[in-house]
Amino acid sequence: MAWKTGGRQGARIFRLRVPIYIRIYIGMNLHVKLALANGEGEEFCGYGLLQLLEGIGAHGSIQQAARDMDLSYVKALKILNRLERELGETLLVRHKGGASRGHTELTPFACRFCGDFAALRRQVRRSADAAFKGFQRRYERK
Repeated sequence: MAWKTGGRQGARIFRLRVPIYIRIYIGMNLHVKLALANGEGEEFCGYGLLQLLEGIGAHGSIQQAARDMDLSYVKALKILNRLERELGETLLVRHKGGASRGHTELTPFACRFCGDFAALRRQVRRSADAAFKGFQRRYERK
């Protein structure tokens, strides 16, 4: 990169020195995002929420699952409450603290929902990958 002071005082012109011929390899990949949306088209459940639920199941703690995702506890609660509202089902059983130290566990519905949503994601991914192969062969430059 070269700096050059222009005619006006304080004005700078940036000139980039780039080779005229650049050999480019474009490795195309398909990025598929799957999310559930309500009747108004607002997304309320995606892969991140699935990770949060799986983290709660593994740790028994909303706070620890949120921390693992660099998410605040309050934000995680808002997301979980919205999911419960949209699905019309209870996803978490919360046990208050005390001598036994509080914990949170997933309801059977939440466990089934996580498994079914993960299976749906895998199925959509396989279908999308199969459909993409022909497109990729036709348009990928090497």
